[in-house]
Amino acid sequence: MDYYARPLAQLIGQLTKLPGIGKKTAQRLAFYIIEMDQAEVNNLANSISEVQENLTYCSKCHNLTQNDPCHICNDPKRNEQLVCVVESVKDIVAMEKTGEYNGLYHVLHGAISPIDGVGPDDIEIKDLLPRVREDEVEEIILATDPNVEGEATAAYISQLMKPLGIKVTRIAHGLPVGGDLEYADEVTLSKALEGRQEIE
Repeated sequence: MDYYARPLAQLIGQLTKLPGIGKKTAQRLAFYIIEMDQAEVNNLANSISEVQENLTYCSKCHNLTQNDPCHICNDPKRNEQLVCVVESVKDIVAMEKTGEYNGLYHVLHGAISPIDGVGPDDIEIKDLLPRVREDEVEEIILATDPNVEGEATAAYISQLMKPLGIKVTRIAHGLPVGGDLEYADEVTLSKALEGRQEIE
């Protein structure tokens, strides 16, 4: 039995396709959109269309961009000898928020996961080797997630870089600031011990 008029039912159906949006949340969002004034609805619809039409992936680092190459790759103040390898565009945002990193990036758009049928050829690893050679990169920082897939991806890339004589580092993993030791899992504690530093 149809509870909603067809346009509303279609909107709810489309919203449920978004990640993390269940039927109840989709219904709430749909009714919220109905209450918005026409200008706001048009702005929302235009923003969605513009993202789809005007964004592309940087041919150098695979970051999302409006102009190719992206603003980070085009920034002359960036250290071109330093490349941080991340799994997703969202990871770049997290790194940039720290204000501590001034090198370039390489976005993999995933991680190696044999269980899910994702191999090295399914993510953006193939462009990394020629880029490292051409740009005379001195250090690769592996900033993949601290899970099985992220560790496998980091190990794979590290093995690829060894014959090139490039320094390969891995971001430290461990206990978050403000976290309690008793609530940390074994893997987190293990990584925290491995990454321990001498107090000066």
